[in-house]
Amino acid sequence: MNFGFTEEQELLRAEVRKFLDENASLEEVRSQCESEEGFDRKLWEKMSELGFVGLTIPEEHGGAGLDLVTLLVLLEETGRSLLPSPLISTVMAAHAIQRFGSDEQRARWLPGLADGSRIGTMALLEPSDDLSPMGLHLQGKVDGAETIFSGRKLFVPDAGKADLFIVAFRSGPAADDVGLAVVERETEGVSTLDSAAMDLTKQLGSLELDHVRVGTDCVLSPEKGGWWVVQSLIDLGAALVTGETVGAAEGALTITAEFAKDREQFGSKIGRYQGVKHPLAEMYVDIESYKSLVYYAFWALDENEEDAALAVSRAKAYASETFPMAGINGVQLHGGVGYTWEYDIQLYLKRGKWMRPMYGDADYHYDRIAHLGGL
Repeated sequence: MNFGFTEEQELLRAEVRKFLDENASLEEVRSQCESEEGFDRKLWEKMSELGFVGLTIPEEHGGAGLDLVTLLVLLEETGRSLLPSPLISTVMAAHAIQRFGSDEQRARWLPGLADGSRIGTMALLEPSDDLSPMGLHLQGKVDGAETIFSGRKLFVPDAGKADLFIVAFRSGPAADDVGLAVVERETEGVSTLDSAAMDLTKQLGSLELDHVRVGTDCVLSPEKGGWWVVQSLIDLGAALVTGETVGAAEGALTITAEFAKDREQFGSKIGRYQGVKHPLAEMYVDIESYKSLVYYAFWALDENEEDAALAVSRAKAYASETFPMAGINGVQLHGGVGYTWEYDIQLYLKRGKWMRPMYGDADYHYDRIAHLGGL
């Protein structure tokens, strides 16, 4: 079976790389993530005009209608540049609406997500920080033709800039009584609060819902509810984050290898020493190993393969262990200066710290691998 990219996908990669080189150098990334919004709104609009944001949204709703493997090409390059943007958050929201929404709901929200005029995100976690039915406590109280929400969601990606939130809630007393609702920012009782984060290129925040009322037209597929709906979105989020990590890890390796070629110590380039060459070789092997896992996971999700969830957990577990360590080794190989703001390698270390817990850390996914494997 050939898992290579097509000629069209490689052409997309070249175009994305050219676009990011011209508009999102690491110097620009630093400037963007320190701005008030935390990303470049004009650059986001350009990405939308080029079709990057709506890449997987159906054509009838303004997108390109392409598959997840093609999206992976884009994610690798945005990860390589550490681009601050709500791309993954918006893709997640669009996927939830496309998969679980009605025709009317798709027509209502997907065009705005496709053209970048609206930013979406997922609101899953609560104070328990538990990615299981037991961690979901937000109740959806039915009041006539409306559902009322009062509660708090934590660690919401891009909460401060999102226009609509896909909120997971409990629809009944049973563990599997779970649903999804679209809550728009302008709804009365909705507020957000940004959270301090180590990685400035990835913003997190909390979503406060104070007696928020939404109509039944904002509830996604109540007849198809169940924890499996939320779990499928967790799997997608884990895959997207890990896909972007492939590019970020390759970026970290490139920066560190170039530093080793240039840095002299005791009259010799440090790249000639085994104590430097061996960690770099290990970084390369780790990246190539989970790159293969990621590629298969995206293909399995596209093809709705039976082992798609297992494939995602394998990729996320491996990446959650090895990418943060690559950041640590990269900083150490730079010496003391690697920790300073002036050097780019510390940005990749911080990205590793961010990606490790997102949509489940290594322990979560290794446990899931064991469960799905029948252990």
